[in-house]
Amino acid sequence: MVFNASKYELIEQTRIEELKSDGFLLKHRKSGARVVILSNDDENKVFSIGFRTPPPDSTGVPHILEHSVLCGSAKYPAKDPFVELAKGSLNTFLNAMTYPDKTVYPIASCNDVDFKNIMDVYMDAVFNPNIYTRKEIFMQEGWHYELESADALLQYNGVVYNEMKGAFSSPDDMLARYCLNSLYPDTAYSVESGGDPECIPDLSYEEFLNFHRKLYHPSNSYIYLYGNCDMSERLEYLDREYLSSYDYLSVDSEIGLQKPFESMKRTEAEYSVTEDEGCENKACLAYNVSIGTSLDKELYLAFQVLDYALLSSPGAPVKQALIDAGIGEEVYSTYENGIRQPMLTIAAKNTDADRADEFIGIIKDTLNKIVKTGINKDALKAGINVLEFSYREADFGRFPKGLMYGLNLMDSWLYDETKPFIHLSRNDTYSFLKEQVETGYFEELVQKYILDNTHSSLVILKPVVNLTAINEQKTAGKLAAYKESLSKEEIEKLVLETAELKKYQSEPTPEKDLATIPLLSREDISKDIIPLYNSFEEIDGVKVDHHNIYTNGIGYLNLSFDISNVADEDIPYVGLLGNVIGYIDTENHSYDELSNEVDMHTGGILPDFTVYQNIKDRKKVSAAFSIKCKSLISKYDTAFSLINEMMYRSKYDDYKRLKEILAEVKSRLQAKILSAGHAVALNECYSQFMESARYTSLTSGIPYYYFVADLYANFDSKKELIAGKLMEITGQIFVKDRLTVSYTSDDEGYDAVKPGLAEFIKGILAGGMEAYKRNFVFEKKKIGYKTSSQVNYVARCGDFYETGLSYNPSLTVLRTMMSYDYLWINIRVKGGAYGCMNGYSVSGSGYFLSYRDPNIAATNRIYEGVPAYVANYDGDEREMTKYILGTFSELDTPLTPQGKGNRSFESYMQNVDEDYLRERRLKLLATDKEDIHSLEPIVKAILDSGYLCVIGNAEKIDSDSELFDDVKNLF
Repeated sequence: MVFNASKYELIEQTRIEELKSDGFLLKHRKSGARVVILSNDDENKVFSIGFRTPPPDSTGVPHILEHSVLCGSAKYPAKDPFVELAKGSLNTFLNAMTYPDKTVYPIASCNDVDFKNIMDVYMDAVFNPNIYTRKEIFMQEGWHYELESADALLQYNGVVYNEMKGAFSSPDDMLARYCLNSLYPDTAYSVESGGDPECIPDLSYEEFLNFHRKLYHPSNSYIYLYGNCDMSERLEYLDREYLSSYDYLSVDSEIGLQKPFESMKRTEAEYSVTEDEGCENKACLAYNVSIGTSLDKELYLAFQVLDYALLSSPGAPVKQALIDAGIGEEVYSTYENGIRQPMLTIAAKNTDADRADEFIGIIKDTLNKIVKTGINKDALKAGINVLEFSYREADFGRFPKGLMYGLNLMDSWLYDETKPFIHLSRNDTYSFLKEQVETGYFEELVQKYILDNTHSSLVILKPVVNLTAINEQKTAGKLAAYKESLSKEEIEKLVLETAELKKYQSEPTPEKDLATIPLLSREDISKDIIPLYNSFEEIDGVKVDHHNIYTNGIGYLNLSFDISNVADEDIPYVGLLGNVIGYIDTENHSYDELSNEVDMHTGGILPDFTVYQNIKDRKKVSAAFSIKCKSLISKYDTAFSLINEMMYRSKYDDYKRLKEILAEVKSRLQAKILSAGHAVALNECYSQFMESARYTSLTSGIPYYYFVADLYANFDSKKELIAGKLMEITGQIFVKDRLTVSYTSDDEGYDAVKPGLAEFIKGILAGGMEAYKRNFVFEKKKIGYKTSSQVNYVARCGDFYETGLSYNPSLTVLRTMMSYDYLWINIRVKGGAYGCMNGYSVSGSGYFLSYRDPNIAATNRIYEGVPAYVANYDGDEREMTKYILGTFSELDTPLTPQGKGNRSFESYMQNVDEDYLRERRLKLLATDKEDIHSLEPIVKAILDSGYLCVIGNAEKIDSDSELFDDVKNLF
């Protein structure tokens, strides 16, 4: 790479062979901007600019600023360039993230022109935002007083305000925050960078602007470029367009070190539960220790290994000791190494606060014994293999690997600008750790950093009945008192400001401002589909679908067993089987030994449950219980042996372990419902009329939660029934005539695995049981589930096939339009919700959904306006092109080898072929305004179906109770 040495100083150049990348560390001479380049042949290019942003308090100023700078800039004055890019570019990633000590703005694209366009929008956004001229941005994204009329109630509103109300409704999220705050009370980590809802309204507009003035300067920036592009040209662009305009500025943003404690600190806090939940055994306990600094590259990984071996793997000794003592229905651990001083947390949920001393005593007693006798060497080896396999595989799903590398390097670069690469190049570190397994190295780390470490804290999170309502009443009282203190003129001013904000939010961006956002054309979108990789053969009567894709020596196996021979009433036990298998003793191994064997020899063996909807016949729905494995091809003989053992030799009558699993599943389901209420509400809404959603509901939704809670509460009387059902279902599912195999690797890898696969299939039971005719009973009911949450998740869905309408591919474009125009403007921008979604399926269903929403009835009214929006849509060709680009941005996101194999198999199971994909793609490309208008009957039919499900704030559901046929407490 050639660059202008008069503009940039080269500090380090290195070859990172593991990433097939050339690394360059540079510094811009004039401005002091730090730059890292990873140059390689990856077409999925990544850019990010980050800033060190230690928060001064818990008003959430870094978070609000992260939202706000993307709401228009000098060069791109459109009100929401972020949304314009989301709906009108071919990005493969587009977002911004606030961390406890940094804010990053990453983008990715495979298209060179698109990549440069988005990069420029982001650079202008962070350095030249419109926040200085439009206070409305701060009010909209952060917080504002909302007063509709002089007689109305005064309220707070704002996107970040409501987002964080949602985050502070999750006990897990709250516990994590208190742990971090408690361990580092004299540093930036002592406060909430995202914003505490109680503190957010304390942030003034001028403080907000000053935070930008101080920290959003090139001298405080960290710029990252990755992939296959002309890096010299990009460096020249950065200097010419932005960096050369700034002189070096000494910015005080250092993340300070916490002075170690002389003794453990104790913190108590509260969270809300409903009256029905009660407070008994609902406390959370967390023990936290500070672990060196993130600049120690061996320690950075070594404690991930120790976390696995001692705390987080099934049967890990510290976790098991706490469970055996009856402390917590769920015990878990986290090792946070993305901060300057990493921290290890050991937590117990659903326990008694009075057992805190016992909790710590068990942890230390167990660790003392382990240090004396030695850590299980297989557990250490398994932990190292899990990390190394993941590192070599570099499969981050839909997240570009270049993005993840960029975030990894910030774990050191942010704290030492000369060390960005130490956590990217890991082979030597893994070799070092393997060599230490037998030396006592890991035991010494436990002694030094946990047992002898006084820099520790205990957090006790206690339940309080109706705390959410109590706090809301306090807030309402505070607002009422404030309003009472205002003069008539001041009240009129608030009413005017509310009206002016809504006017600003309602006004469309002028065409001349929209025209500044760079835009590709439809011709930039390939007409070629992403191919399917399906090649079939039969092995001993079983269909095998091989996906011939290069996987760098890894094989991805999916054993998919159709469950149509399981009775309706036993479907929840299929969900339970997925929670039990692999986590319970077998005839040959204890469950902790089994876990170590799996993780030493493979990249993981995991159960899964998938529902497939036939696109050509909506009445054909199939559900499959899968066992998925990823492993080096050379290790598949061991993998097949372990899978067989899990399938046929699991000891379901290990009642002690079975009860432990039920407790953990119950706890995790409750956490999921609170943190991902939008997904749960949507599926429960769908399950009122869709067979596919009913399967999901019965195996992971609210009915499944009630099922598990009942089994746990009545375990002693039902334990034999549970074990018997699991054994019965194992015999029904794991049979040859229900099996379809999916395998992803190249031909050479498949040929190597095929003999072992054939032998494995030969050992599967014959089966022969007839399929059941499903008889799910459907009932339409508008339902509200009350929780202690401060926010709501509002789902409307319906069936348009029942009215004689059929699926139209242009609905995919409408989904993009709704997400970034009508729903975005009305539910997020004006309503203050954090998110909004919609979707339409080939099976004839559609939905509208909100996320962390302060409203219910108002949101429902917005849904009711969808048909009129669709019928009257009047966008021009440029606008339509934007939406089509945004649609293909999502459709054409690059897939990993595993992702390509999964997509191919799912397509086969759904009766999707390449002709269908090609026809759909061309139809999407040609979508015009008239096609959108033609969708009005479909969205109207969805809404006319009348299905509604809300999970959320108890008081809000009660106040909008006229919307519901049934209201109940969820927990």
